[in-house]
Amino acid sequence: MGGAWGATGPVEAGRGRCRFWPGLGYLLTGLPLGIVAFVVAVVGFAAGVGTLVVWLGLPILVLTLMTQRALAGAERRLVEWATGRALPPHHYRAPKGTGIGRLWSALREPQSWRDLLHAVVAFPVRVAAFCIAVTWTVGGLGGALAATWMWAIPQDDDGGGLVWLLTGNGWLGWEILLNTLLGLVLLATAAPVVRLLVLAEAGLARGLLTNESAALRARADQLAAGRRAAVQAEAQTLRRLERDIHDGPQQRLVRLNMDLEAVARRLDDDPDRARPLVAEALAQSREALDELRALSRGIAPPILADRGLGAALAAAAARCPVRVSLDVALPEGRRLAAAVENTAYFVVTEALTNVAKHAQATLCTVSVSSDGDRVLVQVLDNGKGGAHLGKGHGLAGLADRLATVEGVLDVVSPAGGPTVLTAEIPLAGLGEERVG
Repeated sequence: MGGAWGATGPVEAGRGRCRFWPGLGYLLTGLPLGIVAFVVAVVGFAAGVGTLVVWLGLPILVLTLMTQRALAGAERRLVEWATGRALPPHHYRAPKGTGIGRLWSALREPQSWRDLLHAVVAFPVRVAAFCIAVTWTVGGLGGALAATWMWAIPQDDDGGGLVWLLTGNGWLGWEILLNTLLGLVLLATAAPVVRLLVLAEAGLARGLLTNESAALRARADQLAAGRRAAVQAEAQTLRRLERDIHDGPQQRLVRLNMDLEAVARRLDDDPDRARPLVAEALAQSREALDELRALSRGIAPPILADRGLGAALAAAAARCPVRVSLDVALPEGRRLAAAVENTAYFVVTEALTNVAKHAQATLCTVSVSSDGDRVLVQVLDNGKGGAHLGKGHGLAGLADRLATVEGVLDVVSPAGGPTVLTAEIPLAGLGEERVG
């Protein structure tokens, strides 16, 4: 069965022939999927609109749209499998609010209505494509093998078959020959026919189940939100760093300067009284150095750059006043991108700080893993719970920090605990992995 899917050369032609069977499979499986989608769309829409006056129709319509979204996702995957090409992107708006407001928000989502429209419009196309594909392939195969079965059919004296219709004489040999030729023609043209049918259904899917402009706008909004979050997170970090330096090392350095001035005045006239001041100045300098080291650990500790995320988290867990169980499952001998390691380290250290200050926990479990596409960080404590992402709280700043790398933060913290903090950090676009 020859024919290529838009072939331009021998390689592409071979690749096109290989796509015949996925295309045929798509046409055959498309009808059951289309029937389900069509019935759900028509029945759900009619029931929802008909009962909307008593508010029962609102959840029915939302449920119908959600079902159509799932069926549209299956259709997109089938189209990509059949054509061997990825479809343009699509975008669903996240519902907002709670209760009735959230239902209305879901009802105003435009791509869901495009999914429902596709279910209705594509149904007759799917029925026609299914019938043509089955007739062309099965009929062609049956005709090509006419010599293996036509002789076993009892012949009626009144005649029958194509030759009888054309000539009035039903000669079996001619019937077999004509059916064989027609079957071979159908089989020879099956590939381009299936290709055209697949392109027709794929065109509908591309037109209604995708919306590249909306996806690009959503992506632009996401990047803008990430940029704002980055600016806000950087401003908060600078303010906190300035406050910590002012309250800690700066005060100690001022005290150290005063002690050294006193030592300078007394060295000549009273060296014995200068010795305690020297010892106190040394203590102040050591404490200032320790505080500066602690501040640098909160930004990006040297151990993170030198030995990697696992060693840095082990050091952070050892400093935590709450007992920490640490499980870091990352590829051995490979380092993640610097932005990923810094973000993961920040998430864990900030979470441990919150646990130590507010959770009243006795045990904290930290797990870090990677599946090749993302890094998953989870911090669980057995404290009192009640943590949330409210604005002005520490976790809100953590969410902003994750937004700068397009990460996601989820917090589950019922009253009485336990608290489970989960952060997902994508690996794509954040730099290359390094050899450890």
